[in-house]
Amino acid sequence: MSANIVFIGLGNMGLPMAQNLVRAGFSVSGHDLVKASVDKLVASGGKTEADSMAAVAKADVVITMLPASRHVESLYLGEAGVLASAKPGALLIDCSTIAPEAARKVAAAAGARGFEMLDAPVSGGTNGATAGTLTFMVGGSRQAFEAAQPYLQKMGKAIYHAGDSGSGQTVKVCNNMLLGILMIGTSEAIRLGMANGMDPKVLSEIMSKSSGRNWALEVYNPCPGVMETAPASKDYAGGFGVDLMLKDLGLAVENALATNCAIPLGSTARNLYDIHSMNGAGKLDFSSIFNMLGKAK
Repeated sequence: MSANIVFIGLGNMGLPMAQNLVRAGFSVSGHDLVKASVDKLVASGGKTEADSMAAVAKADVVITMLPASRHVESLYLGEAGVLASAKPGALLIDCSTIAPEAARKVAAAAGARGFEMLDAPVSGGTNGATAGTLTFMVGGSRQAFEAAQPYLQKMGKAIYHAGDSGSGQTVKVCNNMLLGILMIGTSEAIRLGMANGMDPKVLSEIMSKSSGRNWALEVYNPCPGVMETAPASKDYAGGFGVDLMLKDLGLAVENALATNCAIPLGSTARNLYDIHSMNGAGKLDFSSIFNMLGKAK
């Protein structure tokens, strides 16, 4: 495959996504502030350049996976940023989770310079990123969405066109608010069962075949030892961090205020994750909220 891809942001999600593009045969230049992450991509067959914008200038596709709105705006809109450096015709895909308003702002600036840009946040966690089974929620033009298929299909298995610019981020904000609520509810239910002497594996198995079944329970169980592949069984290392979940819940609260929409459970979840983060758990996987709910007697 001839497309040259620049991938900026090689964190817990970005690195395996970029590695899947390398495995698919694309030429991928990876860039991150953490050298160890860049080294891992290079060891997987990717490459890098000392000047990331010099790499952008030669790229057919630029994909970004960054922590927050301010990072995306700075990278794309800066005087020496992506929009100022990319060659005409380059396709821009931002997979970060940011405010819908920020996505629309950057996309409008890209459009003014003649670029097609997509906001394409993902769901599926680090396991999905590694396996190439992510869900993509994509906002932007239908033309850009179709042009992105060869790349998105190598990183995900469910790829949805949500609508115009910002729509992908709107879906992601709604999804992650629901995920945060479900993780807290799942943790509470397992804790209650354990307090009554239940084996959490047995409890989880039964609930996963009952009306309380959900993704947190079935795929990402928050109780250590129940699911070997879940971060809970790895001391809550890696995965999707508490501070990232807190950021996303904050985006939901901000958006709810802007649209005059009531989200009492989303607001409560945001407050609980805020407490959990202040207790020193910010870098742990978000399923570690299980620990904050106390130990079963």
